[in-house]
Amino acid sequence: MGRVIRADEVRSRDTVRLARWLVGKRLVREWGMKRHVALITEVEAYDGERDLACHASKGRTLRTEVLYGAGGVWYVYLVYGMHHMLNLVTGPKEYPAAILIRGLETVSGPGRLTKALGVDLRLNRSIMGPESGLHLEDTGIAVPSRRLLATPRIGVEYAGPIWAAKPWRFTLCSKRKSISAPE
Repeated sequence: MGRVIRADEVRSRDTVRLARWLVGKRLVREWGMKRHVALITEVEAYDGERDLACHASKGRTLRTEVLYGAGGVWYVYLVYGMHHMLNLVTGPKEYPAAILIRGLETVSGPGRLTKALGVDLRLNRSIMGPESGLHLEDTGIAVPSRRLLATPRIGVEYAGPIWAAKPWRFTLCSKRKSISAPE
């Protein structure tokens, strides 16, 4: 068991650095009689209104309002009418930024991850912590840079060549190969 990461520990204007730091932390999900604990192996950073791949690039909407609050809450949304996406809001209040949790050691792919963990819209806007049933733990073990692969984010071609090419997807690697399955 690791130390529970507090919501205020993930409030930063440096979302990309924070995304790198999240790889290797534990995601803990407790719901009903179930408990799932797994290492985070893949994430993507989305950094403010200027980032054309970020939902906040179009400004404040009912859907994106959660991104403008203080970091340390979950942003869950539905894509294609069937897959929930789990994001951790990271910015300080009024700075919309988040990190998409894409993979765990036990499951790869953001849609499969949320399905396996019973994550849906009911967790949207909930505080990251044991009381919400979804929190992060730090075991104190840092992932060395040589074990992290930085690549462009997946499925953001609509953001244009500059933003789509940002190497803001971080994957835990074994011998320089990703241990998360490609999409």
